[in-house]
Amino acid sequence: MMASEGQPGSWVSDAAREKFMAAYERAFALWPQPCEEFDLETATTTTRVHAYRPHPGGEPVVLLTGAGFNASGWYPHVAALAKNGPVYGIDLPGDPNPSVARAPITPPASCAAWLDELLAQLSDGPAHLVGASYGGWIAMNQALRAPARVASVTLLDPAGLTRLDARFWLWLYVSGLATLAPMPLRRRLARWLDNPTMSERELTALMWAGIRGYRMEPKFPAILTDDQLRAIDVPALLITGARSAMLTPAEARARGSLMPHAEVAIVPGSHGGFSRTSELNDRMTAFIKDHAIVG
Repeated sequence: MMASEGQPGSWVSDAAREKFMAAYERAFALWPQPCEEFDLETATTTTRVHAYRPHPGGEPVVLLTGAGFNASGWYPHVAALAKNGPVYGIDLPGDPNPSVARAPITPPASCAAWLDELLAQLSDGPAHLVGASYGGWIAMNQALRAPARVASVTLLDPAGLTRLDARFWLWLYVSGLATLAPMPLRRRLARWLDNPTMSERELTALMWAGIRGYRMEPKFPAILTDDQLRAIDVPALLITGARSAMLTPAEARARGSLMPHAEVAIVPGSHGGFSRTSELNDRMTAFIKDHAIVG
């Protein structure tokens, strides 16, 4: 459910939050261990951060999640992305998770100010941002408005490049219904939808606990203009699924090519997930390693 326009997210009741948090703890057991959790304060939020840092001295990778969820869904990618430095998964304030927004952070300037404060507390140097869906828009917005702490952006089927059409809403509706199916059917639907995480009981239970128990801050970002994309001056890797409901391969190539230092890759998968996880991990880690900041 959605909060009123201009209002931060909120729980419908204490009981709903408690039920959600029980599912939340189970879902984060999927992350590689040991995983740390801590809260960081900014001017407008208390933000929950999840850290996996077997190599704490390297350049950080910061994971930005799609709207309506939290960092638990990054579990298939965390270990691979942590080979050269710490990985931080961010629970976006305004969505169902333990983060608290004291003011809306959807306005582009507010979002950039929030993330800039957060990045300053995570590392003395720039970070590699990896964003999926709405998290991809956050990464592009940061590279456009506050690039000093951004080493690179990896964009997984990002929002903000094209307007949402009937394909996306149909995908969202079918995906939601599929999570309610019995597990044998759900596994088949997960393969058809190219969304392997759909068969994880912990994640689907967490998703529905959030949908039923939290009024999320509405997140419908404005489409970035051609001039704004041309102004993104950091290395960028734009990855979209061949069957994406967010943007077509042609749209991805056309809009991605406007960023001066962008690579565009079309891979098997849909907006809900990419079916060849190890290949995706290899591609992301190679890109980040190639754009490490030396010295």
